[in-house]
Amino acid sequence: MTGSPVPVVFIHGLWLHASSWAPWQELFESKGYTTVAPGWPGVAETVELARAEPESIADHGIDDVVEHYAALIADLPRPPILVGHSFGGMIAEKLLGQNRAAAAIAIDAAQIKGVLPLPLSALRSTFPVFANPANRHRAVSLTAEQFRFAFGNAVEAGESAALYERWTIPAPGKPLFEAAAANFSPNSPAKVDTGNESRGPLLLIMGGKDHTVPEAVTKSTMKQYRHSTAVTEILEFPDRGHSLTVDSGWRAVADTCLEWLGKQKLGALDS
Repeated sequence: MTGSPVPVVFIHGLWLHASSWAPWQELFESKGYTTVAPGWPGVAETVELARAEPESIADHGIDDVVEHYAALIADLPRPPILVGHSFGGMIAEKLLGQNRAAAAIAIDAAQIKGVLPLPLSALRSTFPVFANPANRHRAVSLTAEQFRFAFGNAVEAGESAALYERWTIPAPGKPLFEAAAANFSPNSPAKVDTGNESRGPLLLIMGGKDHTVPEAVTKSTMKQYRHSTAVTEILEFPDRGHSLTVDSGWRAVADTCLEWLGKQKLGALDS
């Protein structure tokens, strides 16, 4: 045991504000962890400000986000546990592969280099960005209807609409363009050191009804780690969509994460 609690860093993905992690932070802190949920570079402190200042997040790519969180991690008293959703999951994987974290949980993580499946639902979910090549350098917002398909398809329409109003913000298009071109670029920002055997444990979580990151993507991601002997596990919530970290079923996902961390001897005060 140690007197220094394990820090947990929550990393949001595209279109959801960092404050959407607040219920997770409260839960993890009740279990003894210390937590932070910093926004991506350029993201304002509140949903309202982020919506009013879309240009501040525009044109930030994957490397920018990784460096941003790496700097934050460097100031922590010990290597943290990373919990990331969507593109935040990819960022968590990259940082874990760089040995900057004790462990990572990547929830419906965006595709990394080497992942080949590109389901039609994923194309439709990201169409608002790819519809215009100029969006690579812009911030793009989703409509309520687009959010319903990409995030809220597994919950009631009313809940999807409420989540949209509460948490959504504009998102930079650049990371999506970088991920889409990853398999054609040897030095893609979406490349993860999946062969690292000295890294901490990794849990990949997928939603069986996710339109944005379908289970085929997560299963292919799991295969990318086949050459590493480090702990890599995968878990599915069959009836959940991309909103699984913020919708009414978030607690089941969070409790599963806590249980997994306990099995990895990464409780709040474990050494």
